Amino acid sequence: MAQAFDVLSQDHAEVKQMLAELESGPTASSGASTSDLSQRKKVVEQLVIAESKHEAVEEMYFWPTVRDKVAGGDKLADTAIEQEQEGKEVLDKLDKLNANAPEFENLVRVLIKAAREHISYEETQAWPALRTALTAEEANELGRKIEQGKKSAPTRPHPRTRPSPGVLKSVGRAAAAADRARDAVTGRGN
Repeated sequence: MAQAFDVLSQDHAEVKQMLAELESGPTASSGASTSDLSQRKKVVEQLVIAESKHEAVEEMYFWPTVRDKVAGGDKLADTAIEQEQEGKEVLDKLDKLNANAPEFENLVRVLIKAAREHISYEETQAWPALRTALTAEEANELGRKIEQGKKSAPTRPHPRTRPSPGVLKSVGRAAAAADRARDAVTGRGN
């Protein structure tokens, strides 16, 4: 069983890889081919899916644990959730655009910067504080909840859904089911 930090670290590594691919890849303005732009959109789709799941389970399990176990945890969680809400807005817009849309690359740049800042915040501020507050058993249990939660988490950002654990555990499940049905019909994420 993986500790929460291992599960989240793996998510961060995958996101960082996709951000690097987007940052270095050809764009419409640099003369990218139709195939290149299609691949770029696919990377964005994968990023949207990964980030949507990741942020949902953090809001359901990780941030409530930070609030409960860490002195000053409310401030840490509030800052992170505010960053995540801003990220969801960008992800939602990106998810609806084609890679040749004029605003696509601007949003990609905004997302890359924001995602890196958010990952850094989590890894340097929240994780060290929570590591010292949890026993190994608690960290393992939190990791189990996060891994399980990702299996039924939304695959699209829902920026207008309140980021509270109760709301996400109820409304979020319905949104996740609808997301997965839409994904199956459209082939998104394949």
